[in-house]
Amino acid sequence: MKVDKFIRVAIAALIVVAMLIALAALLFVTESALNVWDRLREGPSLLLYGYVAAVALLVGASLWFMLRLVVRRRPRQKKQVARPLTRAEIEERLRSADDSGIDTRSARAELSELASRQQARAVHLCFFGEISSGKSSLVRALVPAADVKVSAVGGSTLDIQHYEWTAPDGARVLLTDVPGTGGVDAGLDQVAEQEARRAHIVLFVTDGDLARIEKDALRRLLQLDKPLILILNKSDRYDATEQAQLIGRLLEHLNDLGGSWDRDQVVAVSAGGESDVIERQADGREQLARRTRPADTGVLVVAINSLLAGDAANFDERRDRAIFRLAADKLADAEQRYRKERAEQIIRSSTRKAVIGALAAVSPGTDVIIQGYIGTTMTRGICRLYGAEPRDLDIEEFLTLSQSRAGRALPLSLAVAGNGLKAFPGVGTVAGGLAHAVAYGLIFDALGHSLILTLEKHGELQPARAADEFGENFGEHIEAGVKQVVGMALAEKDRNG
Repeated sequence: MKVDKFIRVAIAALIVVAMLIALAALLFVTESALNVWDRLREGPSLLLYGYVAAVALLVGASLWFMLRLVVRRRPRQKKQVARPLTRAEIEERLRSADDSGIDTRSARAELSELASRQQARAVHLCFFGEISSGKSSLVRALVPAADVKVSAVGGSTLDIQHYEWTAPDGARVLLTDVPGTGGVDAGLDQVAEQEARRAHIVLFVTDGDLARIEKDALRRLLQLDKPLILILNKSDRYDATEQAQLIGRLLEHLNDLGGSWDRDQVVAVSAGGESDVIERQADGREQLARRTRPADTGVLVVAINSLLAGDAANFDERRDRAIFRLAADKLADAEQRYRKERAEQIIRSSTRKAVIGALAAVSPGTDVIIQGYIGTTMTRGICRLYGAEPRDLDIEEFLTLSQSRAGRALPLSLAVAGNGLKAFPGVGTVAGGLAHAVAYGLIFDALGHSLILTLEKHGELQPARAADEFGENFGEHIEAGVKQVVGMALAEKDRNG
């Protein structure tokens, strides 16, 4: 008790001494400032104003430097000017990706497919649309004799098929029938849209006004900057007035999506087919009969031939650009998968080091120092992987904010760690130390995955948002990673005996 009283008295004495020193310093500064002010007032006005300006400039420069040093600045977002990719650019990216160990087979397959089509010198027309819009019937109506499949896209289903047609000028044309979009298998939507990107001309088929999902698909196709014809199929279901109204609505949709469109680029057709009708016989009996409805595709043939009569070189150039962009998108997907795999490796390595550090801690607090070093290394490594170059202050702010959230969530981490250890019989009385190590490992596993989500969303380290992501999804992350982290802790325990 005497020692405790002595310490409190010593602290009080230090406070008094510090207060006296501060007061003396304040009096000295005040006296000096007043002396300077009096001398300036006695001197020339030019000296007074010059001195005041110099002091203001010095204070302003100091404040500016402090703000630059302490306050986080968001990097200027450069305006991305969309421009077509060239073959040389995409091939350079592919070589760089190969050097990094990224899987480029899917992207290179698109360039190989392009080379094959360039050599075949055929014009590709792709019929694209929702399921049950009548694309296949329309292909058969245009080319009744084209019942032989020319080829199928490698790696996709046989539902994508090419049928040969000869244009009036003798040009070889391939009509492509793709799976309808909007079905149960969402993967077929992507297959159909990719085939549309490979085509010279897109024939967008609908059987009524555009639904939202159709309008979204049409927007993406228009961004490819290639010829497109919007087809209102099954027009025999509507009278002349209704057809005119629907054509007007489709033109409005096209104008809303950008650009001006000719009336000839929106056509109403009927693929024909068969339908059941009830016939009344002479004796009054009713009988079910099938009748053939004639196809009416003349306006579509005229629209297609009008496009084919244009500049073929321009068609090829626009098709090539679209495929280069498709290859670039597939390469970007491969790069994204590579980043996630490498980031997972960094997280696993950092989590393991955190577990080892917690097991090696000899006194309360020593593991916190170890974790700070590991956290900085992990954050910097993941950011570099995603092309972000955060400042040291940004990393420090992120870890500081995250640490406060981790402190509040530590009881949850320990509880999850304890439950995870129960799945391993024979842990016994050492479970307390292991639970501590597993809890720290779970924190680092959650921290790394939260950082990945933030970088994927924003492309840079934003400390506050990343820390919020960590805090908001902490429970979900640790539940997902508990089995792996417990395995790390037990393996390390066995390794050290």
